[in-house]
Amino acid sequence: MFSIGELSKRTNVKVPTIRYYEDMGLLPEAERTSGNQRRYDKAGLERLSFIRHARDLGFSIEAISSLIELQDHPDRSCEAATEIAVSQLEEVRAKIKRLRMLEKELSRISRGCDGEGVSGDCYVLASLADHNMCDREH
Repeated sequence: MFSIGELSKRTNVKVPTIRYYEDMGLLPEAERTSGNQRRYDKAGLERLSFIRHARDLGFSIEAISSLIELQDHPDRSCEAATEIAVSQLEEVRAKIKRLRMLEKELSRISRGCDGEGVSGDCYVLASLADHNMCDREH
């Protein structure tokens, strides 16, 4: 059995976040000692590790909840899990595309100013003040 502090150390998840996951129903409610301290078993540790890994991959709480539901029913088809993963992949690819566009625009804006003038004539500041100076929508 693990205290909430030990569980936090083993999974690198902060204590308030563990409580939040428990409140959200992602983690089963912990057993309590006579002093009302939470105690988690190995299954709780494994579940929290699963949640942490899924969060690291950017899955939403709702997606994680659905994945846990599937994990709790090993006889179900894994089609839904694949759909959730593919959806997350598409979201990540869209974010990467947007970040690449931002990178290009920031690079262009940065090159527009040598940093030797005064702020009143600064291309960076002018570009940020006037969206029409951007090369493309971002």
